[in-house]
Amino acid sequence: MKEADLLARIRLIRSQSIGPVTFRQLLVRFGSAEAALAAVPDLAARGRGRAPQLFREDQARREVEQVERLGARYLMVGQGLYPRALAEMDDAPPLLIVRGDTRLLDHPLVAIVGARNASAAACRFARQLAYDLGREDVAVVSGLARGIDSAAHDGALDSGTVGVIAGGIDVFYPPENEARQRAMFERGLVVAEMPPGTEPRARHFPYRNRIIAGLSAGTVVVEAAPRSGSLITARLAAEMGREVMAVPGSPLDPRAQGCNGLIREGATLVQNAGDVLEVIRPIGGGVASPRSHFAHAAAEPATEPGDSERRQVEELLGPTPSPVDEIVRLSGLPAGAVQLVLLELDLAGRIDRHAGGKVSLRH
Repeated sequence: MKEADLLARIRLIRSQSIGPVTFRQLLVRFGSAEAALAAVPDLAARGRGRAPQLFREDQARREVEQVERLGARYLMVGQGLYPRALAEMDDAPPLLIVRGDTRLLDHPLVAIVGARNASAAACRFARQLAYDLGREDVAVVSGLARGIDSAAHDGALDSGTVGVIAGGIDVFYPPENEARQRAMFERGLVVAEMPPGTEPRARHFPYRNRIIAGLSAGTVVVEAAPRSGSLITARLAAEMGREVMAVPGSPLDPRAQGCNGLIREGATLVQNAGDVLEVIRPIGGGVASPRSHFAHAAAEPATEPGDSERRQVEELLGPTPSPVDEIVRLSGLPAGAVQLVLLELDLAGRIDRHAGGKVSLRH
């Protein structure tokens, strides 16, 4: 990758109001991150809002230098080793920072997630399951949290494990997992979406969970209370069309309610590694990403909406998230025109994007 392209991509995704979906649309429309950066102020003006503050080139250079000092590297969507399964997501992270053995991304990947306050029996099961999957050349993905995550990483450390973290690649959270994360720098792979130095916040964990689900052919949940982060990961996996598996537990243990509920809703019941392998083997295959259709695409033919079309799209928006496909259908406008209006409103800070391709007006 040329340095100028890398710096431009970093600047684009680190800029205010530009998330993964907006990044993707800008690259499709303008063909390169440099061209997209130049177009942002005009697009925001058309959306009748203040132009977002752009990440400066000197800031991007400092980030690159920090990543290199840490012994990490960038993976950019559509290029090189970026995982194919993750690239299939509409909100795939445009940029990942990784440290460790990237060859693990060519293995079949299975996520093992669960409660932070897991029982000793559940931790032992997760550790053994990860170990057994590793013996079958399956790499285990988890979130480097307490409880089930830590047990899964420990079980797969010798065979291959991938830890996805919510903060920067140089931040150890929880602090007691520092030794485990350092071991994974040497014998596994650690993946971060946030820039170095970022302390994890509550809003970062759902983003991390989508990467765990997106990397993996299937997700196994071992102990999870209702409305837990592990169930969010399972839901995201299901929405992506990936396999969802769960370990049953005692109905008397609140930590088993989430898993038992998943099984009742159709998740595969898992008692050993053989159950997991039976589900994922038909999927299989490497995950190295081909050159993305949008990362190097030529600019789309301009579909320029007029003022009346812009008003028409805005009138269909409200505080309740609505699917973009429904806005296209109700407006009767070309999809490209609707997407351009939404892009302008997004860069002007006037809409919010939600999971499942939905948008809403920002108050």
